[in-house]
Amino acid sequence: MSNEVEDTLKRIQSHKGVVGTIIVNAEGIPIKSTLDNTTTVQYAGLISQLADKARSVVRDLDPANDLTFLRIRSKKHEVMVAPDKEFILIVIQNPVD
Repeated sequence: MSNEVEDTLKRIQSHKGVVGTIIVNAEGIPIKSTLDNTTTVQYAGLISQLADKARSVVRDLDPANDLTFLRIRSKKHEVMVAPDKEFILIVIQNPVD
């Protein structure tokens, strides 16, 4: 199982423009990252809070629904968030115009 995870992370990291990937557990604690520690902790804490809020909004609108993916684009980066029950995958990349 962990070989599949490693292969998937390597495949994501190899895409053009990808700055880094982070895997966060349900408590918002980073488990695996390709970024430096300070950046990892900052993204992990803020994005896990945002994912919780976004999931709450989706469920408030439709209790039978759930958040499956979140994409945030700024001038500097594009952050893609794939939440799951136990983990959150965060991918940071440079935006492509």
